[in-house]
Amino acid sequence: MGREQMRAADEDRRQVGDQLRAALEEGRLTLTEYDERLQGAYEAKTYADLDRLLTDLPNAAPIVPAEPAATPVATADGHSVRTAWLGHIWVPYAKAVVFFTVIWAISWLADGDADFYWPVWVFGPWGVVLLVRTLAGLAKDEPRRHAEEAEHRRRLREHKRDRKALQARAIAAGKLPAKPTKEQRKAFVAEAVARGDLPPKPRKPAT
Repeated sequence: MGREQMRAADEDRRQVGDQLRAALEEGRLTLTEYDERLQGAYEAKTYADLDRLLTDLPNAAPIVPAEPAATPVATADGHSVRTAWLGHIWVPYAKAVVFFTVIWAISWLADGDADFYWPVWVFGPWGVVLLVRTLAGLAKDEPRRHAEEAEHRRRLREHKRDRKALQARAIAAGKLPAKPTKEQRKAFVAEAVARGDLPPKPRKPAT
């Protein structure tokens, strides 16, 4: 397999982002072009995708494939990842079992007769479905994907919080109007990313 067809890493995308930022500062790219190319860099899958973003920049250097680095999810304890996923699957079921069992028990005590445990008609089929899902999920590495998606959502919340805080400071300093338009907010975020005041929006993990 040639270099162009090899999968790019996050570090490779970051290096392209740094070169695009330098080109913006040199006046070789407009803010709109920089924003479009930066988005393309963080959506790139192969080195060929990254190369296309740099071909017309004279000072840009091709990205050399880096050694694979372990991600936080990859280095997390495998048992913890599986436990969190199993909790995500089974905890709602367990809560429902307790809730409807309490209702059944109250009804039984109120009537004074040992009624048939009717919740079994719900929990039986539901439990079978969850068991099948659990076995299939473990076979398909679903716990890891669940952990990666949870981490992505956490990073998105942090990015949104930081972006809003940065915009609020800019409004207080008079650098942005009190009610900026969508275009003004987009341009402000792109400039903040270019300056390094705000990291790029986290990319969704590959499935």
